[in-house]
Amino acid sequence: MSRNVPIAKPSDEGGLLETIKVVIQALAIALVIRTLLFQPFNIPSGSMIPTLLIGDYVFVSKYSYGYSNYSIPFGPNWFSGRILGAEPKRGDVVVFKLPRDNETDYIKRVIGLPGDRIQMIDGRLYINNTMVPRDPIAKAHTEGRDGRDTEVPTYKETLPGGVEHTIIEIEGDHGINDNTDLFVVPPGHFFMMGDNRDNSTDSRISPDMGGVGYVPYVNLVGRAERIFFSVKGDASPLAFWRWPWTVRWGRLLKSAH
Repeated sequence: MSRNVPIAKPSDEGGLLETIKVVIQALAIALVIRTLLFQPFNIPSGSMIPTLLIGDYVFVSKYSYGYSNYSIPFGPNWFSGRILGAEPKRGDVVVFKLPRDNETDYIKRVIGLPGDRIQMIDGRLYINNTMVPRDPIAKAHTEGRDGRDTEVPTYKETLPGGVEHTIIEIEGDHGINDNTDLFVVPPGHFFMMGDNRDNSTDSRISPDMGGVGYVPYVNLVGRAERIFFSVKGDASPLAFWRWPWTVRWGRLLKSAH
């Protein structure tokens, strides 16, 4: 006589434990990637227009300059200096912690390296007493001082070493920071500027005046690599049903520098 033997089923408890285990593993992998490899950042201001726009989301490579306490989420004070360090190159677009509070994330372009002499004279950038060449190109559109969309003077600037990038001058060569004192970048520090030269709080402005000042090497978080998502500045990235109209499709996967 045959018997009906019940088929063993996984217990609910075993299934729950397996799910928790998978979730923990996924979180651990995500934490390793975010801490050691890539971290996403969004662009909240227009200081890097036209290279980066408000509403762009970029991947930042954490390994490019090695690791400091600021490379780790919440910035625990586990060690001093950097490990596996490599200095940024002139022209890199870098995320760093604002020196005056060591908490706020800023993104700017590296203009001055340790020992460099930096100065703005009548809207022109001088590095080590030599005027940096720039060539006028088609005007870009951006928000002017009156809040309206306007055409602005736009240039292709070529830094020492050959890095070319685009800058805009909303106020021409007569902006508030278009004439500065001579800056001599201290050892272990970098001089940062925005590509939107007349609308950028950067190293031209001292920390006691609400600016950035020189940025210590240890404050660097990573190098901006690629735009992985972009929505119009006044749109919510979570409103996926509006993406056909709000996503800037042409900016996806563009270089972030």
